[in-house]
Amino acid sequence: MKCPFCNEADTKVIDSRPADDNSSIRRRRQCEQCGKRFTTYEKLETMPLMVIKKDRSREVYDRSKIESGILHSCHKRPVSSGQIDSMVDEVELQVFNREEKEVESTVIGELVMKKLQEVDEVAYVRFASVYREFKDVNTFIEEIGKLLKK
Repeated sequence: MKCPFCNEADTKVIDSRPADDNSSIRRRRQCEQCGKRFTTYEKLETMPLMVIKKDRSREVYDRSKIESGILHSCHKRPVSSGQIDSMVDEVELQVFNREEKEVESTVIGELVMKKLQEVDEVAYVRFASVYREFKDVNTFIEEIGKLLKK
C-alpha cells in the first residue's frame, strides 16, 4: 500500500479490525519512510454491480458518484463530513443488500433523496432538482409543498 503523503510503497499495518458495518476490514498503517499514519479499508471483491442508467445504458457501480451528488447537495449546509460518509455508507449498504447484479439508477437516486430528506431538507431539494430535472420554479414549489405537508 503506497503512502498517500510521500508515495513510498513500504508501509506497515499497525492495527487491524472489522469496520463498523462488519463488511470490511479497517487497517491503520504507518509509512516506513515519513512515519505518517493513515487508514485503509479492505473489502471483499465481488462481481461488479451494474447500474442501469435512465437512457438504459449500463455502467459499473461507482460509490464516488453517490458521494459527489451528496457533497454538491450539502455544499454550504450544516451537514458534517461524518453525516455525508454515513449517508453514502447507508445507501451503498441498501443497494448491495438487494443482492442483484444490476440496479437502476432511479433506485439509487430515490435512496439518496430519502437519506438527504432525513438530514437536511435544503440539500434534499437541491439534489431532487437535478435528479428529477426540475424544469421551472413551479416544480420547486410543488416539491417544497410536499415537504411542508409532512
